[in-house]
Amino acid sequence: MRKIKEVLRLKFESQLSEHEIAYSCQISRTTVRDYLRRATLAQLNWTEASTLGEVQLIERLFPVLPLPSQTDSRPTPDFQYIYDQLRTYRKYNLTLIQLWTEYKEAHPDGYQYSQFCDLYRHWRGKLDYVMRQEHRAGEKLFLDYSDGLSLVDPSTGEIRLTQLFVAVWGASNYTYAEATLSQSLSDWVRSHIHAFEYFQRVPYVLVPDNLKSGVDKACKYEPEINPTYTDLAEHYGCAVIPARPYRPRDKAKVETGVLISQRWILAVLRQRTFYSLAEINAAIKQCLERLNTRQLRRAKKSRRELFMSLDYPSALPLPLTAYEYAEWLKARVNLNYHIQVDDHYYSIPYQLLHQRLDVRQTASTIEAFHKGQRIAAHVRSSVKGGYTTLSEHMPSRHRAYAEWSPARFIQWGAKIGEATALLIQQVLGTRTYQEQAFRSCLGIIQLSRSYTPERVEAAAKRALKYKTYSYRSMKAILSGGLDQRQDQDSQPPGQLSLPLHQNIRGPEYYQ
Repeated sequence: MRKIKEVLRLKFESQLSEHEIAYSCQISRTTVRDYLRRATLAQLNWTEASTLGEVQLIERLFPVLPLPSQTDSRPTPDFQYIYDQLRTYRKYNLTLIQLWTEYKEAHPDGYQYSQFCDLYRHWRGKLDYVMRQEHRAGEKLFLDYSDGLSLVDPSTGEIRLTQLFVAVWGASNYTYAEATLSQSLSDWVRSHIHAFEYFQRVPYVLVPDNLKSGVDKACKYEPEINPTYTDLAEHYGCAVIPARPYRPRDKAKVETGVLISQRWILAVLRQRTFYSLAEINAAIKQCLERLNTRQLRRAKKSRRELFMSLDYPSALPLPLTAYEYAEWLKARVNLNYHIQVDDHYYSIPYQLLHQRLDVRQTASTIEAFHKGQRIAAHVRSSVKGGYTTLSEHMPSRHRAYAEWSPARFIQWGAKIGEATALLIQQVLGTRTYQEQAFRSCLGIIQLSRSYTPERVEAAAKRALKYKTYSYRSMKAILSGGLDQRQDQDSQPPGQLSLPLHQNIRGPEYYQ
């Protein structure tokens, strides 16, 4: 307002050019030219303008075009139809000139384009604040919580307050509501899934409040969305644009929807006693049907009819599979190339030791991501303190060790000979835990690298004969060449024989 007066003063009193006026008032030259043109049409000079108040000056420069009078024989455009068409088909870039063309085809004696537009803008200016918000058909779904009904625990008699989840479409005001036990992340995501299934459509944009389940860190410019909520949005192909903090008008739709839901649902059910969440939601569903099928006074249609004509055709289709709830967390790869999730350990490629990973956990799977790329996936286990390990995640040496087993060692020994396999079997039997004998068995098998398989097999036969079941006795037999000697059936008279034992070296050791 002050700039209009200043433009007129600088033009008529100071005799400045349009360029100088625009620079002085920090407005465009087009705006300056428009103000001066309107003053000329209104035959307004600076002497008269300086005495006018704000309202009078606006009325002189921007006169309001009256609606067609009763005596005007030209057909009046259907402004409500024009308004609905512009909202519904905005994705096709529908404009007023196209609607005016259709109007003129139906009414050749109707208004010309400029007056057609002025009449529509005048009618639209009479709408209330909520109606004036621009909500594209199928574009936005507004979401919020409010206090819900009370629930009585049948076993303890404890009274628990539930939460009422409310979702409202921007264009049609079509509403969904359900009761939850909390505003936790799992309840928040589950309510979204139920809402999408109820609508059988998905919006392009989700507009939640800044509750912790949806927004990790509220910010006017760059809010940090919860990873699980982002995962949900990606699955359904929509975006999340939270309302600005402390700006309730950003989500006026759902604020009004909450009030209407309280009036048509909570107020109706306030005197009933409920003993389960399912019972509450069954009652809410009945009230919700009455709310969505009730005819709106201004629109002369129900919310469901508006939804089917506006939001439903323009919104995204529902995916074939529902979103599987998943939580995200951070985990560091331990020295044993495993990460810990709910007291269970899952293997990660050993090359990522000490790296910090993003972990996505569902009811059935555990997935690990490094820099956005999935590097491991496991079936979720409920064994506390247990390990789930994939061989491809292990170093080659560890992988070979993990493949050790009694049957594997016996199989390796059998490739050398029957006596070697039998000896390994006996070595395994000498330990309380067979794993304790694995290295002894490996040493016996590795002897075939230094000696021929025939000599190792002969040494095994000698070890079996004298019951010396160890790697050291096999090493002593081969290094002393005893496997190549002929055993004597009897010993010289008067010579006493020592008992065979793995700790007695025997004379062969000193040869």
